[in-house]
Amino acid sequence: MKSSITKMCIIPFLLLAMATNLALGQGTRAGFYSSTCARAELIVQSTVKSHFQSDSKVAPGLLRMHFHDCFVQGCDASVLIDGASTEKTAGPNLSLRGFEVIDDAKRQLEAACPGVVSCADILALAARDAVVLTGGVTWVVPTGRRDGRVSLASDTSSLPGFTDSMDIQKQKFAAKGLNTQDLVTLVGGHTIGTSACQFFRYRLNNFNSTTAADPSINSAFLPQLQSLCPATDDGTKRVGLDNGSENKFDASFYTNLGNGRGILESDQKLWTDASTKPFVQRFMGIRGLAGLSFNIEFGKSMVKMSNVGVKTGTNGEIRKVCSAIN
Repeated sequence: MKSSITKMCIIPFLLLAMATNLALGQGTRAGFYSSTCARAELIVQSTVKSHFQSDSKVAPGLLRMHFHDCFVQGCDASVLIDGASTEKTAGPNLSLRGFEVIDDAKRQLEAACPGVVSCADILALAARDAVVLTGGVTWVVPTGRRDGRVSLASDTSSLPGFTDSMDIQKQKFAAKGLNTQDLVTLVGGHTIGTSACQFFRYRLNNFNSTTAADPSINSAFLPQLQSLCPATDDGTKRVGLDNGSENKFDASFYTNLGNGRGILESDQKLWTDASTKPFVQRFMGIRGLAGLSFNIEFGKSMVKMSNVGVKTGTNGEIRKVCSAIN
């Protein structure tokens, strides 16, 4: 009898909780726009493809933009907002590119389904489509995010930095609910794209008081980097982050780390740190270790990251224009 009474008490509570979650729209899900804007994902996909065909550099730009969005205020498109002292104006975001792709997709979606698709979802979908266009494997992007109304340059301190120690990198990822494997996997997004010399040139000359160059750099690779990034240049020249394969989404980034050919100091530390090196080795397919498929794991970690701090239901808004709050 007591068990029956307990069940009778619990069931209404569970039903209430379920109803509350549905009302608030908590969480994202696949096919969120299937009944409200059935062509939403196709519109984003075709827009990204069109811009990519004109300029392939938008692919790594969109991927990086999504990453920078999710690590600040959660995945709420706050990185897209214009204005004084917004995230866009912060140092780590000054080199972001691809805003015009998101704006273009938003214009088309507003024409097709006014006030329905969020900028945050457009960015999450565009990042996936960018990976596919560069040779990566697709994944299902859960949607249903709403757009944030706060964007502060001061909040970008949560972004991982190119000189961060491995411990600091792990702390920043853990703060977003991402583990060490997620860190190694998501940094693998550097398999496409470039970096300006100013962000790693310090590794090539006068690295510290005892060595002229960072000893973790392959000695045969060092002259090539020094030639690409002379100490006398202004540091704006760009170099592929995945040497020899900067335009293709593949696991060669990890092989380069294993060979001391990482460009950013923070990337190369994935190989020298005991907690991250095994994941790098597994992505490399080193014999004797259980291998990991970079493409598959990347999709999993991207879904996990894309749900960081999302706003759903009655939280946030659906912006009419991605660069400004309503």
